[in-house]
Amino acid sequence: MKQILNNLNKLAKDKHIENKKYFDKLKKKQPKNLDYVMQDLHDAEFKKTDCLKCANCCKTTGPLFTLADIERISKSFRQKPQQFIEQYLQIDEDKDYVLKSVPCTFLDNENYCMIYDVRPKACREFPHTDRKKFNQITDLTLKNVAICPAAYNIVEEMKKKLPL
Repeated sequence: MKQILNNLNKLAKDKHIENKKYFDKLKKKQPKNLDYVMQDLHDAEFKKTDCLKCANCCKTTGPLFTLADIERISKSFRQKPQQFIEQYLQIDEDKDYVLKSVPCTFLDNENYCMIYDVRPKACREFPHTDRKKFNQITDLTLKNVAICPAAYNIVEEMKKKLPL
């Protein structure tokens, strides 16, 4: 896994222009079955991908925290939402709540999430490759292929399955 992660950034950079062109074409000529194909590709990839061996998303990026996330997590900590915000979060340039620091405060040494059952929606849905209306998040997917080996593999399979 470490070798894949070391190469992932280079692989993603090498494929960036190709992927961007592909996604631009996809937006113009969206296959009717896109979301079904993406769901199948996502499911197939995550049958063979163990996120605990990687956790690169938790180590290199931080999720956005919605107010619902903050309420849920702070409740599990028996804290007031404002206490949780002051302790762990800051507001970014887009006025979103994000972690004060990366890697994620809640990631342990074994790549386990210490708040897994109440984790933010952004974490639950990452890398978003099974999301409905996938064509609306292609810019996000371009970023995620450089972070997540599974997202990288899904996009590579997507280009084979849905040639444009």
